[in-house]
Amino acid sequence: MSKTFDDFTLHELRLGDGRYFRARTHGTGPALVMLHGMPQTHYIWHKVAPALASRFTVICPDITGYGESYKPPASADHVAYSKRAMAEDIVALIDHLGIDAISLVGHDRGARVAHRLALDHPGRVRQLALLDIIPTIEHFERTDMRFAMGYYHWFFLAQPHPFPEELINLDAGRWLLAQSARHKTATAVFAAPAMADYQRAIANPATVVAICEDYRAAATIDLEHDRASRSSGAKIACPTLVLWGARGLVGALYQPLEIWRAYCAGTLSGSALACGHYLAEEAPEETGAALLAFLSGR
Repeated sequence: MSKTFDDFTLHELRLGDGRYFRARTHGTGPALVMLHGMPQTHYIWHKVAPALASRFTVICPDITGYGESYKPPASADHVAYSKRAMAEDIVALIDHLGIDAISLVGHDRGARVAHRLALDHPGRVRQLALLDIIPTIEHFERTDMRFAMGYYHWFFLAQPHPFPEELINLDAGRWLLAQSARHKTATAVFAAPAMADYQRAIANPATVVAICEDYRAAATIDLEHDRASRSSGAKIACPTLVLWGARGLVGALYQPLEIWRAYCAGTLSGSALACGHYLAEEAPEETGAALLAFLSGR
């Protein structure tokens, strides 16, 4: 049984078409892909993934543009950072690894990629766990003063290239700390190796472009895709678990399960955990136990 993240094998997986992904893998059993959020890397899973590797083959990649994975440049249509394209990148990654169907866990931006992957490729996802989000379209349609203040970065990062990038790159390390502290989470919850990985990533200006493009896509092409899916009646078909932090903004602003019921055709379950936004780093034992119970069918 794996004891630490150091037991995982670190890869650079090249797909042969210019796309490449940094990922850690370990374990035996059915494939489990875990997708991180912003402004972090796959290292968010370092306290949770080892326990899951006792039952699953765990794959933790840096999602498109983040960490040390490939970083498409900014574009007028932001299509490379649409959640559809980022989900297709994950499908290409598991194809590269020779994997058919996966269990899928996502946090924050990674959960938005996971949501789109489950909609667009339902045959590839056996189970889905979404951590601390509601659907992107619901955020925008429910925008009020509380959301705008709590999620101000959604509107700042979505401003035209290169304005937000230039401001962030004046002191990207300070911005990383300020962005993380926005959740009123003590920086002590981030282990030193994890924070060092996040800081290395944000020091690369191409990562900052990717982050901004991710949010530009969310405010444009992602909404087009979300509206089309909702109009067509497309819903998540597989069993879905929703977890959120009781002290986080999602729990404070919304009733997450009530919202997700409209987007799920399969079994839906979930609960709040006693933490803020960064579930896997603030409450790793509780997060790991909830995921393991769900993924194991208990």
